[in-house]
Amino acid sequence: MDLKKTPLHQWHVDHGGKMVDFAGWSLPMSYSGIIDEHNQVRNSGGVFDVSHMGRLKIKGRHARRLLEKACSRRISDMVEGQCRYSLVLNEQGGIRDDVLVYRLGDDEFMMVVNASNREKIVGHLDAIKEAEGFKLKMDDQTESTAMIAIQGPNVMDMVSKVSSEVPTLKRYRFVTKNLVVIKLLVSRTGYTGENGVEVILPAGATNMALKLMMKDIDANQAESLVKPAGLGARDTLRLEAGMPLYGHELTEETNALATGLGFAINMDKDEQENGEEFIGQAALKATLADGGPKEQLVGLVIDSPRTARQGMEVAASGNTVGTVTSGCKSPTLEKSIAMAYVSNEHAEVGTELSVVSGKNELAAQVVAMPFYKAPKK
Repeated sequence: MDLKKTPLHQWHVDHGGKMVDFAGWSLPMSYSGIIDEHNQVRNSGGVFDVSHMGRLKIKGRHARRLLEKACSRRISDMVEGQCRYSLVLNEQGGIRDDVLVYRLGDDEFMMVVNASNREKIVGHLDAIKEAEGFKLKMDDQTESTAMIAIQGPNVMDMVSKVSSEVPTLKRYRFVTKNLVVIKLLVSRTGYTGENGVEVILPAGATNMALKLMMKDIDANQAESLVKPAGLGARDTLRLEAGMPLYGHELTEETNALATGLGFAINMDKDEQENGEEFIGQAALKATLADGGPKEQLVGLVIDSPRTARQGMEVAASGNTVGTVTSGCKSPTLEKSIAMAYVSNEHAEVGTELSVVSGKNELAAQVVAMPFYKAPKK
């Protein structure tokens, strides 16, 4: 099967991107190297192509009600220009996907979903629409648009030379801008633990927009401030920032209450004015009535140069107490770090555990997350 190509595909090739298959898309794993790109983002700035992520526009009289039903987070009190992180759950309280919801207008929203879950979420939303008789239109704009993330401590200084408004945006807010004849949606969410923006724009205008955005910036300065970064660096950056990844920390089998994402689960949604009980809420209430989840997501620092990998067992006194979901050698901290689900009695910060790596046991300690927090400028 031919891989889908983002509007930036040739740009990746021209910059030496090492292309791989990611969820059916041809995307760069790295350019100069994962550690170099990771450090570039932490120290200055990097450009990520995230066009593979699904972008679903939902518009109509019942758009809000659809999202209230599908999302674990409250939607009705969002204001225009606001983004919210939420979970989309199954009936058992497991996680279909983690998403970002943008409120574009009174009855108009956009949902950004993970590439591997796009078709599943489209089908899920369609099923809710049909079951409830909701009046709305859903437009999958993934392949007609591009999405670029620019992240790093120096990014806002660079953006300020193009726009005075964008650097003043609060976190989880967005604005629409016209760049000559190109309409851009610029948001501030991020997935690296650093400052920055995401830009959504028409697919056919991507290369022109990049040139226009850079035209007021000295070429040499721009090249040193912001460089291309690939999937490999994006993964190590998000892990240092303690951010979960679908297919690792989040799955259909993962109880949402075990994730540490309580801020994204409004258990009283149905009790609020215009509230809707979200799918999976009843299952989560049953979990709480039964004493809550029996495990929780924790951070681990490993006293070994070896790296923990997804699926490795976590042990205490020779007994299995959990499973690693993600791990890497942190380029910033120069330590092996991991996230894992462990039983509640072994989840307290400071608990000494071990990660089973083949015939070896790697000493590990539970630590608070995020592992790394960007210094305030």
